[in-house]
Amino acid sequence: MRNYRFSIIIEYDKNGYFVQCPELQGCYSQGDSYEEALENIKDAIKLHLEDRVQSGEELQEIKSLSLSTVEVAV
Repeated sequence: MRNYRFSIIIEYDKNGYFVQCPELQGCYSQGDSYEEALENIKDAIKLHLEDRVQSGEELQEIKSLSLSTVEVAV
């Protein structure tokens, strides 16, 4: 078994916490608390990777991810 490290983005609004893994397209989850969202995305990532392995895909880690901000005037 190998450990993988992925970036996640956690957002909060009145409906709870929403979390996504940008390196794995379509891999996202949510939770009522920060901790629940964190555990749920770990499960989602694991299932996503297991599905890729079963499909015969090679698992690769993204070595560099840039997170930045932009300013927009409206």
